Amino acid sequence: MNSDKKVAIVTGAGTGIGKACALALVEAGYQVALAGRNLERLERVLEEAGLGPEQAIAVGTDVGDEESVQQLFDRTVTAFGRLDLLFNNAGTGAPPLPLEDLKVKHWQAVVNTNLTGAFLCTQGAFRIMKNQTPQGGRIINNGSISAESPRPNSAPYTATKHAITGLTKSTSLDGRKYNIACGQIDIGNAATEMTEPMRRGVPQANGEIAVEPMMDVRHVADAVVHMAALPLEANVQFITLMATAMPFIGRG
Repeated sequence: MNSDKKVAIVTGAGTGIGKACALALVEAGYQVALAGRNLERLERVLEEAGLGPEQAIAVGTDVGDEESVQQLFDRTVTAFGRLDLLFNNAGTGAPPLPLEDLKVKHWQAVVNTNLTGAFLCTQGAFRIMKNQTPQGGRIINNGSISAESPRPNSAPYTATKHAITGLTKSTSLDGRKYNIACGQIDIGNAATEMTEPMRRGVPQANGEIAVEPMMDVRHVADAVVHMAALPLEANVQFITLMATAMPFIGRG
């Protein structure tokens, strides 16, 4: 264990934005716990990047399950001694069905991962950060521009991402007395496995199907590393990072 290094947890770290950010944090000198439901995928990320246990660990985690989240934080502290950063990135969506046809189980699955999962991980981070020396740390929540401008047939995802903004604000307020900072990154059209359909065309608000511009996911990783690197006296409260020409600003 190297006490000179900062320690991070990244949820949803097996693919996409989580994977890119976890690897960028390791590159920036962090010791990182990669969390996700698919342990084999996490281990493959570490193997492909050539990372040893002194740099990063893989922890199979269901963020919507309280016991699983507790094990994640216990494993991280056991491996690295403290926690300086939590990136609440794990998220999912429901089938793109008309709102009236969506099953309650789909709604609940999205709420459980996107909102309850972020809450449980935030609780876990607070319990460590308030009691460690030096006290404090930083939490970054992955929001979404969908919270302000929803896509068609996305009620569960949009509602939970809107709620994440409330969680970010409450966490910022409640964390002050413990020197815990909390910010949020809202991302639009980063090129990942999840957004690959946008290259073929996705539904627009007017009913048309359109191909949407994308940006390299590395820009997201760089932004998260920048937010994480600030001293705890400074905080990026909210940042929107998006593909410049995507149909978000204006009327499409």
